[in-house]
Amino acid sequence: MGLTTIETAAVQAARAAPMLEQVERWVAVNSGTRNLDGLATMAGLLADAFSALSGDLALIEPAPVETVDGTGTVQSIAHGRHLHLRVRPDAPVQMLFTGHMDTVFPVDHPFQTASWLPDGSLNAPGAADMKGGLSLMLAALRAVETTPAAARFGYEVVINSDEETGSFASAALIAEAAKGKVAALTYEPALPDGTLAGARGGTGNFSITVRGRSAHAGRNPRDGRNAIVAASDLALRLAALMTDDLSVNPARIEGGGPNNVVPDLAILRINFRPASPDAIERAGDAVHRIASEVAATHDVQVHVHGGFNRPPKPLDPGAERLFGLVKQAGADLAIPVAWKATGGVCDGNNIAACGVPVVDTMGARGGAIHSQEEFLIPESLPERAALSALTILRIIEKGGV
Repeated sequence: MGLTTIETAAVQAARAAPMLEQVERWVAVNSGTRNLDGLATMAGLLADAFSALSGDLALIEPAPVETVDGTGTVQSIAHGRHLHLRVRPDAPVQMLFTGHMDTVFPVDHPFQTASWLPDGSLNAPGAADMKGGLSLMLAALRAVETTPAAARFGYEVVINSDEETGSFASAALIAEAAKGKVAALTYEPALPDGTLAGARGGTGNFSITVRGRSAHAGRNPRDGRNAIVAASDLALRLAALMTDDLSVNPARIEGGGPNNVVPDLAILRINFRPASPDAIERAGDAVHRIASEVAATHDVQVHVHGGFNRPPKPLDPGAERLFGLVKQAGADLAIPVAWKATGGVCDGNNIAACGVPVVDTMGARGGAIHSQEEFLIPESLPERAALSALTILRIIEKGGV
């Protein structure tokens, strides 16, 4: 297909942006989801960087979120603020760009600093997931802003502070920003070879509290109601729900105490991975039905907290067209683009559920994410920034996907 003069200039501008230096500064800030001070610092750095784009930029307070603590008590949990940028909301072509500033590495995690590996890749917390992606997103948008096409291009940028824990404090913000958009790009990392995530399964997380009755394990054990036993029964019954389109993982049972006391509290933490809306409905109904059955069988109280926060993301016709557009842009830049289904989830799931075509792995190439071996391939920054810039320009030209 070849590049136009305008596309060539934008691609060159995107490639020339000082992304690596930016990433090195950003990964030096610990921004684990629960590190509110670190997230505040990171939000400030991102606000300074993204203020280079004309528009209305704000740091948005997180929505209230509840969690079940180790005592079985439901309580509020604090989150960092989210960055929200709105540019030319009246332009004819509207897009959404999303990313996250949080990482999985808490403030006391040993993985805190960056180092260069012998193969030239950058080993650093959040380098690939996804501070590299945030930097190249900005480079692409700045490059498009230099073109005549920018006048017809409006967009919103949402960079949330809680993607790694499910985006509970930002889901409503993302859903609102998705309204009226012709397409969305999210900057999760691509695989080391550049492969993108295609269809995704969904996810649901539950904390199920079981309250029994304590008793002496030797003198009067039958007077007790063993919460650990009931929670174990609950875990086994829920695990039996697994089918080809529903993965079930009872991950942890908390509770109990001294060996001579019948435990009166247990908390089951369980994750579901549905591959279809029908699987979500079946699992949701089953959780509450089985909770009631276990409560009756063991004479305990069972409280279900949680739900399905990310629906499955199929490759519908709109998504297929968007992937095709990205693939053609890649071909014109000599960048191979392929994709495959994955069991992982991200904010792309929620965007797709709003009816907006999305490619959610437009970020840097890298790997070993969520581990101390996480790495970023530096040469992928200009490569993927160019891919984004060209993709955006072609969506503007087409007026959609």
